[in-house]
Amino acid sequence: MSHSMYNQMWADAQSTLADIIPYELPESQSKPTKDRGAAFQTCAISYIKYIQIFRKLENCYDQIVHPQKRRTLKKVLEGVMGRILELKDDMVNLEYSEFHFFDDILSDLKATPADIEIPVPRYFLQEQEKEMAHRDRLLAESSASQGRSEQKGPRDELLLSTEDAIRLIQIHERARQGRLRASFMQEIRRREEREKRAATRKGPSMDKECAAVIVQKVWRGFSARKLVKKERELELIFLGMAPPPLPSNPRHTAQAIAAKVEAARQALQMQHEQEYQHALVAVKEKLKQTEGVDMKETMQEEIRQWFLEVRDSTGKFPEYPDEEDGGSASIFKAKDPAELEKEMLEGQEGGDKGKKEKKKEKAEKKEKDKGKKGKTPEQAQEGFKMTESQFVPDIVSASKLYTDVWQRRDESDNLRQAYDVETVKEEKRLEVEAELRVHVDTLMQEELDNLQMAVERDKGKKGKKGGKSGKKGKKSKKGKKNAKKGKKKGEKDLTPDRTPESLFKELVAEGVIVDYPRVRLHDYVGEYSYLGTTLRQANIEPMPSMSDVRRVITEYTILPLGSQAVHEKAPHVKSVLLVGPEGVGKRMLVNAMCTETGATLFDLTPENICGKYPGKKGLEMLLHLVYKVGKLYAPSVIYMQNAEKTFLKKIPKTDLSDPKRLKKDLPRLIKKLSQEDRILLVGTSQLPFDSDVKALTAVYQKVILLPRPDYASRYVLWRSLIQQYGGRLTPAFDLSSLAKVSDGYTPGHIKMAVTQVLSERRAAQQHKKPLVTAEFVAPLARIDPIYREEEEAFKSWYSKTPMGKKREKATSGETDETETKGKSGKDKKKGKK
Repeated sequence: MSHSMYNQMWADAQSTLADIIPYELPESQSKPTKDRGAAFQTCAISYIKYIQIFRKLENCYDQIVHPQKRRTLKKVLEGVMGRILELKDDMVNLEYSEFHFFDDILSDLKATPADIEIPVPRYFLQEQEKEMAHRDRLLAESSASQGRSEQKGPRDELLLSTEDAIRLIQIHERARQGRLRASFMQEIRRREEREKRAATRKGPSMDKECAAVIVQKVWRGFSARKLVKKERELELIFLGMAPPPLPSNPRHTAQAIAAKVEAARQALQMQHEQEYQHALVAVKEKLKQTEGVDMKETMQEEIRQWFLEVRDSTGKFPEYPDEEDGGSASIFKAKDPAELEKEMLEGQEGGDKGKKEKKKEKAEKKEKDKGKKGKTPEQAQEGFKMTESQFVPDIVSASKLYTDVWQRRDESDNLRQAYDVETVKEEKRLEVEAELRVHVDTLMQEELDNLQMAVERDKGKKGKKGGKSGKKGKKSKKGKKNAKKGKKKGEKDLTPDRTPESLFKELVAEGVIVDYPRVRLHDYVGEYSYLGTTLRQANIEPMPSMSDVRRVITEYTILPLGSQAVHEKAPHVKSVLLVGPEGVGKRMLVNAMCTETGATLFDLTPENICGKYPGKKGLEMLLHLVYKVGKLYAPSVIYMQNAEKTFLKKIPKTDLSDPKRLKKDLPRLIKKLSQEDRILLVGTSQLPFDSDVKALTAVYQKVILLPRPDYASRYVLWRSLIQQYGGRLTPAFDLSSLAKVSDGYTPGHIKMAVTQVLSERRAAQQHKKPLVTAEFVAPLARIDPIYREEEEAFKSWYSKTPMGKKREKATSGETDETETKGKSGKDKKKGKK
């Protein structure tokens, strides 16, 4: 795709954004509504539209090579990303569910599930490359120093002696020779049989014409069948019922060519970025040399003129603005001497009025409070209204920048899409002016002081300056006191003299920081659920699909962890608990979170930290190190396998890992995490039933129940796994039946069956012996599936969580109005007492 194509895609996204934004502004929002269904529809439509915009913007940001455009584009992209998370939070509060189903809305918008798949921004990893390389180097050095780099300990036990090795080689060699001898003998026998048949064969009894007719008949039938078969295959491929044939050369496919073009554009993107960074420095130095002196003189003349104008209008020289107020820059924002004189008069009159106004405000507040207390619950409850967005102002400002600078810009002379020199000059001219103004302010402050001293000397007034300096001294003392107070409030650093690298290496040596396999989120294969809305309308709570799980993981973990700007303003998710039976992909999702964001993984599983950092002080040091290193090497994921063990009601005597060790300190760690800290606690659990639900959900803010794959997901899963491990799917392979038979099995079970069948030898035999569905049934039969009873147990446990209770009340017909009525009744009874 060309530069103009991506520019047009950006323009389309901005046009759609311009249609939505007017309805997002606080002054244009509709009145609160009590109809939760209507409110959810409004939120969901905006949510889907923002996802469609986000997909376009992410693609543009990844491929546009103009460095200045990319900066504007990133602001819009992060604003849209944050707005999606805000709308998600609103929908959760409306439906009391982490999962939402949009099949009816997609039908109305004529969109497909692929249109609302949230992509993981590719710039997350691109911007983390240096930090990831540094972290991986530290991890490798620490592992090598501990002797864990090769991990060949278990294999040493399998080493053979020389005699056993020779005997094994002899056995294999004799077997090879036997197979070779048998093939030779088989070929000799076939040759002898052919010779015998040729000797007993009689001469031809058919004439040439009859033989020719028979050959023609057979050939025509064969060619007709071949043509029909080919046309049938093409029709099935066209209808999407059969996969297209594999290309002879994978490098010539459309996907390979597109990937090659994208890689070339990204290389050009890096080149233009380097040129732009070099130009920022060069242009700034040139502006200082060529325009710096003129800027300095102009500013000095303007400030002197301001001195004289104020003296002529007020009879005395003005006070010079402080640096905190912007210095001399604050003088020229508005205000001529006449306006300044008005402000001074208003300030004198306002001193008396201010006290009266404050009294009025207090009285009004009291009346409002009384009014609120007197309201009935029906009057106080205004209904649902979207929360005020923290990202819409950012989207508006970035969109305005696009409209003003890039929308109608003529770039006919910039075919390379390199940086724009004039824009760089405008930006750097402001920076140079700001730097020079600081120097000019110090000079003009001295000049003003000299003028005031001269005037005072003429009038015989002295000592004012000393009084001012005394006041400044008092302020500085107050500042010191405040600084001391700030230090007292801050948390004590237990490792003030140690470098971040040494702390990182210590945690690697203790096995707390661990490496993880690189897994992408799209490897968590699963299909969209098309019956979610229908089932909910029938008061049946559907299990989420694997596609829904992917979306929720992206929203709660990957998007906030990947962007600091989004994390600071979006609804803060501190912890997530993944719950589900064995094999549904809990650990895979944790690895995907870390891979997609380039995060550091801390393993605080009870079994892993058993015997490490003993005692109360040791545990305090461990959590301090995890928090400190997690902030320094952000984003960070703190992982806890078998998270329910920390909150067990009764610990088995056989468990020696002391799982309750973190029970008291884990809530403190969660409380400590702020919006600025890109640290996330992720727990996994396959047996949450025995734990204290209240304590568990107090630590884990979001509980995500992972489902068994449904039929559609199993179909896609079988196909992708068989192809991933080298299998070839022929038209005779009944994938649909295999997906039906494997009902109740998890993705882990399916993967186990595929790996058992598709060994290297079996994969090599496929051209002679194609794969058959029955081959995968036997490995599945040896695995126990997840029965309905177990799935129902997870559902019933989830209904005991805070979100599950709210959802159950909502589905059973108990609305918020009844709750408020109940509360008001209780309040009335209390008042009577």
